[in-house]
Amino acid sequence: MFNLIVKRLLQIPLIMLVLSMLVLGLTMLLTPQQRASFYVRNEQMARRIDEIIRERGLDQPFFVQYWNWLESALKGDLGFSKAVGEPVVEAIMNRLPNTVELTLYAFIPIIVLGVWLGTLSALRKDGLIDQIIRVLAVLAFSVPAFVLGIVLLAVFYGYLGWAPGPGQLVVENRLLLDQLRAAGEFQSYTGMLSIDAMLNGQWGIARDVLAHLVLPVITLSLVITASIVKLMRNSMLETLTSDFVRTARAKGLSERVVNNKHARRNALIPIINSGGFILIGLLTGSLITESIFAYPGIGSWLLTSASQMDIPAVLGYSLFVALVVVVLRTLIDIGFAVVDPRVRYD
Repeated sequence: MFNLIVKRLLQIPLIMLVLSMLVLGLTMLLTPQQRASFYVRNEQMARRIDEIIRERGLDQPFFVQYWNWLESALKGDLGFSKAVGEPVVEAIMNRLPNTVELTLYAFIPIIVLGVWLGTLSALRKDGLIDQIIRVLAVLAFSVPAFVLGIVLLAVFYGYLGWAPGPGQLVVENRLLLDQLRAAGEFQSYTGMLSIDAMLNGQWGIARDVLAHLVLPVITLSLVITASIVKLMRNSMLETLTSDFVRTARAKGLSERVVNNKHARRNALIPIINSGGFILIGLLTGSLITESIFAYPGIGSWLLTSASQMDIPAVLGYSLFVALVVVVLRTLIDIGFAVVDPRVRYD
């Protein structure tokens, strides 16, 4: 286990170096003037393109430019994001809690509903409930997330008026939040607005945030929940035919104890492995959902930045994703070994 952790930690700088060299290498296809525009923050700097080229060494060979960028990156300077008018590091840190908040609210129903419905489907194999669950899972799995998001927004916001519009807060609560922060009466504990609002006793703001999260959470979780249902059903059916389950029944244990304590517990092993990768996907792949619902997360920031050729933002996001994937993969492997004693990492 220790060797695994050390190996994965050593992979982080290597992955960062290769990825950053790849992205910066692609920018070499642009002219020095185009690359200098990445660092322009205002009109005054726009008049100093030639100076920026000399200062940044943008007319130098690739490895000289890469070394200059690496020196700045090691100091915590990943450049400036023109798309939002902020340094890249600040842009990531300001939006990451929003993406984490959306991810957590989507991840919980994915696991809870997926495991429950998959177990129920397996225990009612070939029955009416099993058929209904399987049909619904196929339908949910067949709908692309971007189509589902647009449909939900059009129906529940545009037609029925049951859900709030795109964004994170209605105007009144946004103004109230700004006033509370200016007065020092709203403390940020987690960076996740719904949780911070509850901790500050601002229940109106908390309800507003949660109301805005309902449709994005459904969009993110529906398709993935269907895949968990299928995976849990197959795992549960395989476990129910195992020797240790037959032995438990032969000992006279009730079906409830056999199903819950013995069968489902072991059937959860592949779910734990898949659940970790689902979490990675939600954290790094909610771009379209955030964009559809104008949710201020790192996904919508990336799409805005990419459309404006904001290369420092794209590079910063790529490095962030690589770091998240390596760290979470390590935690997944450790958790997998803890749950399943048959797994050993030598």
